[in-house]
Amino acid sequence: MSGRPALATLALCVGTFGAQTVGTVAGLGPGAFALSLPLSEQPWTLATSVYAHGSAGHLLANGLALLVVGPLVAYVTTGVRFHAFFLATGAVAGVVQIVASAPFGGSAVLGASGAIFALLGYLFVGNRASERVLAWLPLGRRGRLAVFVALAALLTAATAAPGVALVAHFVGFCLGAAAGRFRVLHVRSGEGDSSGGGGR
Repeated sequence: MSGRPALATLALCVGTFGAQTVGTVAGLGPGAFALSLPLSEQPWTLATSVYAHGSAGHLLANGLALLVVGPLVAYVTTGVRFHAFFLATGAVAGVVQIVASAPFGGSAVLGASGAIFALLGYLFVGNRASERVLAWLPLGRRGRLAVFVALAALLTAATAAPGVALVAHFVGFCLGAAAGRFRVLHVRSGEGDSSGGGGR
């Protein structure tokens, strides 16, 4: 296993941004890639919105975060699991974001930050050091849940800025933390990736 799935994901983000740029020149609106309600009108945006970005700066910020967090998670899993996790958590975080913002006028959402926060949540919770700390603290199941939620809220608040999809960040981290608690991405020694995407 290696960090190649993270690099492949970054390449998908860069490629999607390139497609957005070409689409804009060709007269295709930015909404063709962004997730918005109703979901049935452009269902493909469940996927494209995870890899699309609003600007080069947006892509750069998420790309740097992905390069820091992604390889650490990719190291313990396979390429297929990494990509499925990234896409699924990014899509769910995006859907919750647009549903939550709908009563306030709503807005379209795009960007990989929800999925990156899911990787971060997984990294925080799905490692042996966290397990030891949580086992040492007499918190119980509800106490541990409270710790995860508080940590998600703290990290989400740290990224607060105009136009930032805070709900997606929070949901992504919570999804990742829940997955990390059960180590759903971890593979046993000797279990390979049938696609070869994860490498070794």
